[in-house]
Amino acid sequence: MSKKKHTDPTLVPEAYRPAEQATAAGQGERARATGNENGGSQRNLHYPPAPEPLPVPVVDNHTHLDFLDGTVKVEAADALAAAASVGVKGLIQVGCDVESSEYAVEVANQYPNILAAVAIHPNDAARLAERGELEAAIARIEELAADSRVRAIGETGLDYFRTGEDGRGAQEHSFREHLRIAVEQGKALQIHDRDAHEDVVRVLKDAPLPGKVVFHCFSGDARLARVCNDNGWYMSFSGTVTFKNSHDLREALSLADPQLLLVETDAPFLTPHPFRGRPNASYMIPYTTRFLAENKGIELAEFCTLIDANTREVYGEF
Repeated sequence: MSKKKHTDPTLVPEAYRPAEQATAAGQGERARATGNENGGSQRNLHYPPAPEPLPVPVVDNHTHLDFLDGTVKVEAADALAAAASVGVKGLIQVGCDVESSEYAVEVANQYPNILAAVAIHPNDAARLAERGELEAAIARIEELAADSRVRAIGETGLDYFRTGEDGRGAQEHSFREHLRIAVEQGKALQIHDRDAHEDVVRVLKDAPLPGKVVFHCFSGDARLARVCNDNGWYMSFSGTVTFKNSHDLREALSLADPQLLLVETDAPFLTPHPFRGRPNASYMIPYTTRFLAENKGIELAEFCTLIDANTREVYGEF
């Protein structure tokens, strides 16, 4: 890797540099807040430097191209080019409501290196239920899921961090409906599970399941990792596993069956250490991939080959 300092702007992919770029304001896309989640201070909105390329290309298993972060607006083609330059050969564009799911299908049909996942996020499910709009939204997701470029239903599941008890019934109903769609249409399932491990597992064990189940941004501990191993459920690790305080995640990783591992960014969120809090993008996948390989004690090229095979097992060929 180059010995230049991380602050050198020339190390950032050209498309992600702020000069001559459009801003998020007024573009019509959703944008991530610029404040620090842990307080009111401003985040560093500069994209991190590009990592050393991977020896074997892999796929970003979960990202949100339509969710802007900071001031730089990057088109899908440029995001793909930046990712490819460091050994990230494709991505799964994930929907979390009707609008973003429609975008996922559209962009997946435009670019051969993008596949789509469509769903109503559990937090959105609770809000839509309050307005009497959840059933219509689920029906639209079911229509979108029929597209051949859609390979997963997600992100769906349960989130007890941002939704209180009054919204949990709607979340579970939505989760079960997404499970039904995945089974009926033969798609994989991408699960959003935040502070709800036991109930997510309960629902999964209480319903017919699709052939492939993925815990997106795996947030469990050793116990959940064992459950996933026993049931053949995939664990997709994001930059959170690199955080210094992620002891439970690292223990889970140590126990995870390598045949069930995937890697993701969840961009623009969850940027890996040492760039935590800054904008994230698919070109950042090598940082997390190297961390996973080192912690599993697997040579990097071998690990990348394994991750690529696991990804194709879940989503099929691009």
